[in-house]
Amino acid sequence: MGLGPPFGYDFSRHGVHMKKTKLDRRAWMSGVGAAAAGVALGTTRVDADAAVTPPQAAQPATPFQPARHAQDEWFDKLPGKHRVILDVTSAEGSTWGIAYATNIYNASRTGYQIENVDLAMVLCLRHSATSFAFNNAMWAKYGKQLAEGSEYKDPTGAEPKANPRNTGERPALDGLIKRGAHFAVCGLATRRLAGMIAGRGNDSEAVLKELSENTIANAHIMAAGVVAVTRAQEYGYSLLHVG
Repeated sequence: MGLGPPFGYDFSRHGVHMKKTKLDRRAWMSGVGAAAAGVALGTTRVDADAAVTPPQAAQPATPFQPARHAQDEWFDKLPGKHRVILDVTSAEGSTWGIAYATNIYNASRTGYQIENVDLAMVLCLRHSATSFAFNNAMWAKYGKQLAEGSEYKDPTGAEPKANPRNTGERPALDGLIKRGAHFAVCGLATRRLAGMIAGRGNDSEAVLKELSENTIANAHIMAAGVVAVTRAQEYGYSLLHVG
């Protein structure tokens, strides 16, 4: 009786298994070598079945939105399909501002069938035009200083006793007010006028309060006329500088 493999173990089968193990090991080592070579060459293997993440779309920049302040809210409360602010800075400019505002009202009606209520109209009375923002009572009381403050000279040479832009049978400013116009009044220039009226060493704050309480109708005293003009544009008003 022949002796078979010790303990009956089939060495031939073991040999086949060892060969397979050696082949698998060589294949694995070959794969590691290829991967290492890919890293060395700066390449990356991508699995065909892997999901590809699309590039992020550029986010649009947030559009600028100006800050809002309670002092400026009246600009947004005026009714109208169109908005315009006339920047008036001098005594002569005040006559042109009134004329241009009147033309805008008239031409909008005849050319576009737009009624007065459909126009948000603001005249900014600042710099030397600020004096015309005060009523006839203030001009009767402080006409000399208000005229000097606006460099206004009455054609007759007399000292004015009423607002030159709001007197007569057809007061010009009242006419615009009836059509819905509003007025932004320079607070800095108003304070300057109060100082001129009070005189050195006197209580200019009391005069400032008096002037502020005696403006023409639809007037809004602003921190400064130049601020009012810029704020109005932030609310969508078209600017027309008069002079």
